[in-house]
Amino acid sequence: MPFDGTWSLRHVTPRGRSLIKAFEGFMPSTYICPAGHPTICYGHVVLPGETFPEPMSENACEDLLVADLPRYEMAVCRLIDVPLPDACFDALVSFTFNLGEGALQASTMRRMINAGRLDEVGPQFDRWVFAGARKLPGLVARRAAERVMWESGLY
Repeated sequence: MPFDGTWSLRHVTPRGRSLIKAFEGFMPSTYICPAGHPTICYGHVVLPGETFPEPMSENACEDLLVADLPRYEMAVCRLIDVPLPDACFDALVSFTFNLGEGALQASTMRRMINAGRLDEVGPQFDRWVFAGARKLPGLVARRAAERVMWESGLY
């Protein structure tokens, strides 16, 4: 359903934010992420023209994460048509924060969720562990944690 301005944005819970922070890691200075993008703090992709005083404080990085999250929260709200428990929502926000809205939009996972097949979604997380043609241990661990979070919301 397209956004009509009448629904409230749902927010990731502290548990979901902790998951994102744990896997993004605190990096107070700009680095190049595995996908080749300049990145800082907790996974903030530095856009052209953006500059940050380096090193960034942990509080400033937390503020940047809080500013970044609504984009991904809104994407999950826009792309998912069925109500989700908090843990499932958090898992999808983490997934989308890491991979982008396009990955969720085009995924079999999304189609399964919107078809109401929530109990079958867990294994879909395991498919998203490659960067380029390489299987990355960090992505394996992140998807496993997201899957556990997703499944904890179902029972």
